[in-house]
Amino acid sequence: MDLQDQLKNLFPDHQPSHEVEETSSEPKELWVQKEPMICKYEKRKGKATTIISGYTGEDEDFKILAKEIKSKLAVGGSFKDGEIIIQGDYRDKIMTILKDKGFKVKRVGG
Repeated sequence: MDLQDQLKNLFPDHQPSHEVEETSSEPKELWVQKEPMICKYEKRKGKATTIISGYTGEDEDFKILAKEIKSKLAVGGSFKDGEIIIQGDYRDKIMTILKDKGFKVKRVGG
């Protein structure tokens, strides 16, 4: 007895739908600004952090960008007060990711 038969026994009145849900797999186009974004290094509570700020677009776009950076680098971080905070010193890698996307980036500190 397979799973479909078990489900039919549990729910005899149920009619399964054969509709295919469409999901948008293409990434959302981010707004690229003319002013450079600021990528700086700080130590917070003794730990190294990389902070990206200066994005003038929508917060939702900036959150998408934060999620993409965190997943590409496989690190933790957060989005708070219009800044992306990444755990660790990843300025060089972040700057190359942002430049590949078409952003201008300015390195601050060190």
